[in-house]
Amino acid sequence: MSTSLPQASVKSQIFESLLGFLPDWVQITVLALIVLAVVASWVVKIKRKVAHRRAVRNGQPVHAAAQYGQGRGADYLGEYAPPSAQPAPQQSGADFLGAYAPRQGGDAPAPGTSA
Repeated sequence: MSTSLPQASVKSQIFESLLGFLPDWVQITVLALIVLAVVASWVVKIKRKVAHRRAVRNGQPVHAAAQYGQGRGADYLGEYAPPSAQPAPQQSGADFLGAYAPRQGGDAPAPGTSA
């Protein structure tokens, strides 16, 4: 037998059981503080986003550790990044043979001949 009323989630049941025994004024205060915390986090997030956009638009250095929307931590080295005089092309895999590259000289046997 199913009813048409939705059942409460486990989180809401736990929340109701924690606040259920408290007086009404405490319940209202706790709920208001939770709503205030959520709204405050949204305001801080929006302020940071606006400040970042203004800094980028004005050409000022961005104070955040990484660019907005990019990686954090080990992805951003900042002032600890190694200096790069010239950006070297990325050499890896089959494109870069290194010490195993064929020599450019008379040392290598001609193709088609045996050594």
